[in-house]
Amino acid sequence: MKICKLKDISSQDYKRIMKRSSAEFDKIIPQIREIMEEVKEKGDEAVRKWTLEFDKVEIDDFRVSSEEIEEAYNKVDDKLIRSIKQAVANVERFHQAQLPEPAMIDIDEGIKVGWMWRPIEKVGMYAPGGRAPYPSSVIMTGVPARVAGCKERILCVPPTSGGGEASKSEGQFTPPAVTLVTADIVGFTAIYKIGGAQAIAAMTYGTETVPKVYKILGPGNNYVVAAKILAFSSGEVAIDSLPGPSEILIIADESADPRFIAADLISQSEHGFDSSSVLITTSERLAEEVEKQIELRKENIATKEAIEHSLESYGMIITTDTLDDCISFANDYASEHLEIMIRDPSSILDKINNAGSIFLGPYSPVAASDYASGSNHVLPTAGYARMFSPLSVGEYLKKTEVQELTKEGLRSISETVKTIAEKEGFLAHKRAVEVRFEEEI
Repeated sequence: MKICKLKDISSQDYKRIMKRSSAEFDKIIPQIREIMEEVKEKGDEAVRKWTLEFDKVEIDDFRVSSEEIEEAYNKVDDKLIRSIKQAVANVERFHQAQLPEPAMIDIDEGIKVGWMWRPIEKVGMYAPGGRAPYPSSVIMTGVPARVAGCKERILCVPPTSGGGEASKSEGQFTPPAVTLVTADIVGFTAIYKIGGAQAIAAMTYGTETVPKVYKILGPGNNYVVAAKILAFSSGEVAIDSLPGPSEILIIADESADPRFIAADLISQSEHGFDSSSVLITTSERLAEEVEKQIELRKENIATKEAIEHSLESYGMIITTDTLDDCISFANDYASEHLEIMIRDPSSILDKINNAGSIFLGPYSPVAASDYASGSNHVLPTAGYARMFSPLSVGEYLKKTEVQELTKEGLRSISETVKTIAEKEGFLAHKRAVEVRFEEEI
């Protein structure tokens, strides 16, 4: 893993680190647009075509049956089921606390204005699964949707995992058993064995099998993120914060344990070839120790190939003279995950403006929130933390404004309304107020 002083980083390397794998979007957009348009036009037929193309399996019926879910329970051991249930409970507790309250405010005598919250009726969630099953993503997208009260909560997940391996249930390819069990525990109203851009397209436009939804949420690779961008630009659906390939930035000083840092950098790098892992530290000694630890610890890991590729392509160890330099870099980088491993991590918390999720101290690894601490692990990536927030209950709700004016309340603002309306040339607006006081003229 390359070690560089912050002041010596070339503009090319700095740009590479800042852009991460998002730079690949331009190359794939044309193909994603083709997939989206074909699914819009041909529905299930196109979904089957692209599923065969990318997942190498033929699917007759996309919807997962109750029999498939029942069979899945027989394949998942009790310890894993208990772990899933604990994770679900913690995530649910965290998101229950996020539910907003309605309000009515007395603006003035006779003028009440407020808001109320309503769940988005139809939401579609995506859970990645091309390389391995990810029950945690099913939890993170499904639990807040259930807490919010969304009526229809559908899940799309690839029918294969582990690089093309798939299981068959009565002749039908089906997603990994742990994924189906988790989705059942979380309470999705329907599950579809569709992955990639074709899944996003199906939820965007609807097909003979898959219902059209109002909003699509969940993480995925660059193909999924690109499809979500096109889905949103079509005007058909809303989307969340475009969570893409995983990334981590660690701020550390000489007090940090290089073993912990190396382990955390590696843990994010193993997500895939397009993951990003960066350390910025005020200690050159720590930087060298972390590099050594990475070399030692990646050797006996099955995901070594992905780790090495992502560290080489989008990773770096950066040294700098001051902690302020680290903070400035962190705010520019706007990482999905930001770990702070300094003597007093809370001391710089107020200076961090841009980060998806922040982890304070040596015993707050990203892995904890990935699974069971309760916070949501669907986070803005590729710098989107500058303007987007983590997935929350709020993403599944919409706010509606409510107001009630008495006659005297309307009278108190009538001249203001009429004056501004007249200035804007909207005389019918002015008349809409005047008509209510005609009997007084």
